[in-house]
Amino acid sequence: MAKESKKEARKGKSRRQTARKGQTRKQQNRIQIFIRETIGELRKVSWPTRKEATNLTIVVLIVIFLMSTFLGVLDAIYSQFFALLFGT
Repeated sequence: MAKESKKEARKGKSRRQTARKGQTRKQQNRIQIFIRETIGELRKVSWPTRKEATNLTIVVLIVIFLMSTFLGVLDAIYSQFFALLFGT
């Protein structure tokens, strides 16, 4: 009995090690497949021209400036309102 359990333990251990090696290979293959597919998808992308990217960046910066100004004015109004309301 003792000899059989030792043999089984050895077999189980080697199977676990083999499974781990297989998992590592599968993970590497998955990573390689992911990278290949990502590169393939990036080739399909319609990239904007430099002029379009510049124009869109300017639009974003203007919108950020306007929204921050708007929120700042609202904050000042509400601060004054609550200062008057609570008398602080």
